[in-house]
Amino acid sequence: MASQPKDLAIPLIDISPLSSPSASTRLTCSTSILHAFQTHGFLYLSSHPISPPTISSVFSNSAHFFARPQAQKDALAWTTPRANRGYVAHGREKVSHGRTVEEVLKDRANNPDLKESLEIGREGEPGMPNRWPQEVVGEEEFEAREFRDTMRDFFGQCKDLHRTVMRALALGLGLDEGFFDGFVKVGDNTLRLLHYPPVSSEVFRRNKGQVRAGAHTDYGSITLLFQDQRGGLQVQTEGAEWKDVTPIPGTVVVNAGDLLARWSNDSIRSTTHRVVEPPPKEGGEEAEEYPARYSVAYFCNPDFETEIEVLPGTFGEDKVKKYESINSGEYLVQRLQATY
Repeated sequence: MASQPKDLAIPLIDISPLSSPSASTRLTCSTSILHAFQTHGFLYLSSHPISPPTISSVFSNSAHFFARPQAQKDALAWTTPRANRGYVAHGREKVSHGRTVEEVLKDRANNPDLKESLEIGREGEPGMPNRWPQEVVGEEEFEAREFRDTMRDFFGQCKDLHRTVMRALALGLGLDEGFFDGFVKVGDNTLRLLHYPPVSSEVFRRNKGQVRAGAHTDYGSITLLFQDQRGGLQVQTEGAEWKDVTPIPGTVVVNAGDLLARWSNDSIRSTTHRVVEPPPKEGGEEAEEYPARYSVAYFCNPDFETEIEVLPGTFGEDKVKKYESINSGEYLVQRLQATY
């Protein structure tokens, strides 16, 4: 079920036991998942239900979107933290540890992120429509429809996987298996398509602090990350070392966010991570240009109307309750306001 090859920075867990009719089998797997979140904050999940052809279609449609003329992408521009939908141009967002606008602006000026993205939220939220590529006459009309349908379907599949992971966490924490179900009904999550354009290696030689995406933690409960094979994702250990999260075909990388750490009274780790130039190939020379990198992140949150109280069992006589209740939606908006 759970294995930790020596060359992997984070645990690798087969989640097929979570669908077992045996409560003890589900509990054993759930305990492994919780332990990974508590010790690393990151893990690989294998045997998940999202098929390779589905993921391949998502990546193909994403690449086609980012290949569109810049004017077409700019027409879909991201607008507000509350909506959090639309296209984010190269250099607009700076992920960092900064909690204020001033701190983030300073980080952005020194080491801008080398990426562009498209943010997609749940459909049907009043006043906050997704900013889909426009349908035009001819071949592009079909492409736009295929893009929208592919992303809508993938959003739903990721929403189901989010619920599965949260049910496992509930079991691992000694709670009722359905404890979190009421927090993930609506699916106030964000599907982010990411494109890191090709970049000259000279950019990294000139500025030793340059990265494709700055060191940061995620904001919500968990993140589901689907990588291409380029590499570049790194996690920071407790000893402040950076370790590569090597892409493994057929897996999804899952990490805990700041809100889940808060929810668990910091018994679960929200681990710092970043995206750098791809690791050099063994025995190979440094490339003059690093190729494009694509990834797909599904940021999971408790439904925005829910109130987040520190979980029962994570505080008591010998464990201080560190946090007061907070509204999920307001918390996420506050964090996004600083980022953009």
